[in-house]
Amino acid sequence: MLAKTRTCALIGLDGIVVETEVDIAPGLPAFHIVGLPDTALQESRERVRAAIRNSGVEFPMRRIAVSLAPANVRKSGPAYDLPIAIGILTSTGQVPEIDSSSLLLGELALDGSLRPTMGMLPMVAVGKRQGFSRAFVPEANAEEAALVDGIEVMPVKSLTEMIAFLRSEQKIDPIVEPVDLSERRVTGREGPDISDVRGQEHAKRAIEVAAAGRHNLLMAGPPGSGKTLLARSLPSILPSMTAEEALDVTTIYSVAGHLPADTPMISERPFRAPHYTISNAGLVGGGVNPRPGEITLSHRGVLFLDELPEFGHASLEVLRQPIEDKVVTISRAQGTTTFPANFMLVAAMNPCPCGYSGDLEHACSCSPSSISRYRRRISGPLLDRFDIFVDVPRVEYEKLVTPPSSENSDTVRERISRSIDIQRKRFAETGLNSNSDMGPVEVWDHCAVEDSAQSLLQMAMKQLTLSARGLHRVLKVARTIADLAGSPDILTPHVAEALQYRPRQLV
Repeated sequence: MLAKTRTCALIGLDGIVVETEVDIAPGLPAFHIVGLPDTALQESRERVRAAIRNSGVEFPMRRIAVSLAPANVRKSGPAYDLPIAIGILTSTGQVPEIDSSSLLLGELALDGSLRPTMGMLPMVAVGKRQGFSRAFVPEANAEEAALVDGIEVMPVKSLTEMIAFLRSEQKIDPIVEPVDLSERRVTGREGPDISDVRGQEHAKRAIEVAAAGRHNLLMAGPPGSGKTLLARSLPSILPSMTAEEALDVTTIYSVAGHLPADTPMISERPFRAPHYTISNAGLVGGGVNPRPGEITLSHRGVLFLDELPEFGHASLEVLRQPIEDKVVTISRAQGTTTFPANFMLVAAMNPCPCGYSGDLEHACSCSPSSISRYRRRISGPLLDRFDIFVDVPRVEYEKLVTPPSSENSDTVRERISRSIDIQRKRFAETGLNSNSDMGPVEVWDHCAVEDSAQSLLQMAMKQLTLSARGLHRVLKVARTIADLAGSPDILTPHVAEALQYRPRQLV
């Protein structure tokens, strides 16, 4: 008897519906899976066999053929265990055939229980778009799947429970209401409060401007000056994501397998800080079946690269295109996958190999040639993609022992939130999210400056040799500074502050 069930295959962050066909015929016992399965899917034969036996039903000792259609799409992962098991039981007449409007998703343990399965959110979303009315998912993934509105989510604990449901011996209560996102907001944010950073008032201001407009930021200074502490205080001043942004990020983390078991929705912006030994594939994404890298895991959040010159040259250069295009495209022989990569890049570096070039308290031991080689590890085109540059000098003793600043992260976050609200209203009809996303056309539309500021910009173009891209970045940062001040117009002080964030040796 031929039996059919429906499941889903992931391709990047999207997917397609897969029809699982199971045919059982007389002959020597065998179990074959066809349709371009990967190793994890081939191994599902043993999981399904043990799960069926341990669920109180009979595993047929005959020739079993499982076909996953369409056959030209590579299938990966263990989410096919449940549809294969139900297909086998249906084909042998042990359970009634399930209706064609139901999706089956989930990995089976050897005892028949359903394990949490990554990629549940995008797979259920695909089913909803394809017109499916129900999705049977592992109980641990039920709240994640319920984020997709318009489809009935059926939480299943085990294969035994699924069999009893199909035999009308047990009821499974569906989750019909989507998860209330307001209840999933994180009240305690990770990382230090910005008031914990002693001194460095100018660097704190740069961090605030960068967060308000989602501008890329590069900090340079000697060891122990507070660069890493400043960067790690960013999550405490970043506003929570909108519901749409949270769904985007949750989908990415679900596909990557990084979604915590007790967190169906990620509401706080990601903060990723990979080590400088990371590979190109780890940073950008890749693999035979492309998976998201760190830049995609930083989508809608922050990618922090500490000790920037220590990263491999090739790894840094691959950042250039995603920074501009906000997406990263990975091409393989079987196809091309595009991942979102709209992140805020924050980097920190020492001024030289020993770290003390220009320090008034500690003599530098580096030769001019070694300093030049060290700085050349970061190419000019990559440096030109930073909007804000800030020096972080050594902190004096008096500032270290003074009480913390009265302005904490909550106060700064409120100011940043007001600025972001202004930007959302400004770009409501354009699809942009922040000032840093503006292209040349939007810059000229929204970054008009007063006459005296025009003169200042003209002088800066000549004296600082600003490039066209550099001028656009100055205008975007000035627009953010004006938004923080609540000014509809970009005034001369706003332009002057923006120009201070451009290093003379780079512009």
